[in-house]
Amino acid sequence: MEWGDLAKQVITLGAPMLGSALGGPLGGAAGKILSEVLGAESPTPAAVQSSLPAADPDRIAEAEARWAEAIRAEAETQRTAISETNATIRAEIASNDAIQRWWRPAYAWELTLECAALWVVLVHEFWTGDIQTINALIGATALLATYWAFRFGVLGVYVSGRTREKVCAATGQDSPGVVEKLVKAVVKKK
Repeated sequence: MEWGDLAKQVITLGAPMLGSALGGPLGGAAGKILSEVLGAESPTPAAVQSSLPAADPDRIAEAEARWAEAIRAEAETQRTAISETNATIRAEIASNDAIQRWWRPAYAWELTLECAALWVVLVHEFWTGDIQTINALIGATALLATYWAFRFGVLGVYVSGRTREKVCAATGQDSPGVVEKLVKAVVKKK
């Protein structure tokens, strides 16, 4: 039996948020809270289900309140972390530090030159017919592809970060990410 099987029963007893949690990925944590409040023998779905029919509605409301408080505490923690990160980003942008402004473009130029250098070597080896070097490069294809996938992935994160910094500098606020939007939605419901 899964925690999700209990969700409908819990919702009908008046705890929609807790029932939704039981049906979702946080079912184990919600089930543990519910089993503690109901005094179930063990925090398993079967034990909780057997104690639900005789459960006092006030106890179920208490479990719902404890679950809501746990969600609020997590949202507040995330809100604080995001706020501190944004304050750090704004302080770094305001510092006008040359290294802060130029390390991303320097990384991009270095990566571009690195790729160009490999192409020069590759074209030269094809031109001269150096089969041994060409075979060595072909043998290193998987390594080079992995290496450059990582390097270009990092460059993509840098480009995205620079865009967010520019938006932050222009508006005075960082553009909210998915987690920040979720935290704001939960905190507003307080």
